[in-house]
Amino acid sequence: MEEDYKDIKVAEKRTKVNIAVYVFLSLFKLFVGYIFHSRALFADGINNSTDIIASLAIVIGLKISRKPADEDHAYGHLRAQTVSTLVASLIMIAVGVEVFYNSVYSAVFFKTKAPDMISAVVSILCTILVYAVYRYNKKEAVRIKSLALMAAAKDNLSDAWVSLGAACGIIASQFGLTWIDPLAAVIVGILIIKTGVGIFKESASSLTDGFDSKQLDSIIASINQIEGVKSVEDIKARVHGNNILLDIVIDVSAGLTVLESHRITEKIESMLKAKFEIKYAIIHVEPYLK
Repeated sequence: MEEDYKDIKVAEKRTKVNIAVYVFLSLFKLFVGYIFHSRALFADGINNSTDIIASLAIVIGLKISRKPADEDHAYGHLRAQTVSTLVASLIMIAVGVEVFYNSVYSAVFFKTKAPDMISAVVSILCTILVYAVYRYNKKEAVRIKSLALMAAAKDNLSDAWVSLGAACGIIASQFGLTWIDPLAAVIVGILIIKTGVGIFKESASSLTDGFDSKQLDSIIASINQIEGVKSVEDIKARVHGNNILLDIVIDVSAGLTVLESHRITEKIESMLKAKFEIKYAIIHVEPYLK
């Protein structure tokens, strides 16, 4: 469990870096977008400002997750990071809807000016920066299996595409196609909503004990290959923070001793840890009577 808390600390540090990056990007884009009349860049700046709020929610959740188990939380507080990720996704969806509405209004009534090319340069530079942050966060999220940090990484990638789209809209407006800039802002809103909905679905699935059926089938197949296992009678899996918890019922020969049956469960535990990196499994043994 101590190793899990160390991983959560890593995710917390990376999310704090996210906050620092987004504070800079948000202020920079809002300023440049306002000064040089870029609707798309201004919308992108608003997107980054919500990323600050979302990242703060994730940091709070990760801090709570590091609290040890107590009388009311026998499994610890690891799911707090999933709850915070869910909250962050709702924030992103709400702001995405706001950006989408304002951008559509601007496009329909054509209340826009051609933005300066410096706005496009800013968007391209921001794209490169955010994409670099995405690559590093994704690598760390995969390594420590952090749903919260992976959500932050997905938001980074979405922001990179958003900045690139804003740059395309700004460049197009230089050739008289000024309507493309607010249209790009509409696309920004859609991408924010899409990212938020995707993170929401994943978080909600985890909180309601959803689990990938294909991965579960793979686990069952691997257990059945263990010598002494007659069949997997029942299996349940759920995600708890960055861990997978398993409840397994296996059938073994009725003639085995308690010690022999126990050794089979130890083989299963070793296999689960080595092949699937699953460290927490409760295995119940029943006699095979068929």
